Amino acid sequence: MNRSDLQRLSNSRIREAKTLFLAGEYSGAYYLAGYSVECALKACFAKTVKRYDFPGKNRVYIHDLAELVELAGLKAEFNAVRRANLSLQANWVIVSTWNEESRYSSWSRESAESLFNAILQRKDGVLPWLKRRW
Repeated sequence: MNRSDLQRLSNSRIREAKTLFLAGEYSGAYYLAGYSVECALKACFAKTVKRYDFPGKNRVYIHDLAELVELAGLKAEFNAVRRANLSLQANWVIVSTWNEESRYSSWSRESAESLFNAILQRKDGVLPWLKRRW
């Protein structure tokens, strides 16, 4: 798996999440939307390694979004941007509540919609910010 694989996976997961949301499957939509951010962060990490390759089993095989920000080398920049951009900060607060255990929970339409907005907001969404760095 390499950087472009992870980019494609991130884009696929957010599209699948939208499809589930529109079908009223809010729990699946919530989980896949968050997973798209995880894949985007892993693509950012892959950019930092040799020839954009994503190495075999290593410390980046985790699901903690805050830790992935750090492993991707984005922590200082992300913290600075969030301090200056309160909308991005608010969106990160919402996105950072997602974790791999989300797949075992039931999520309402409102929760899924809130996560989608935080991830996809054109100007201050978490995913557009990550895509500019992957």
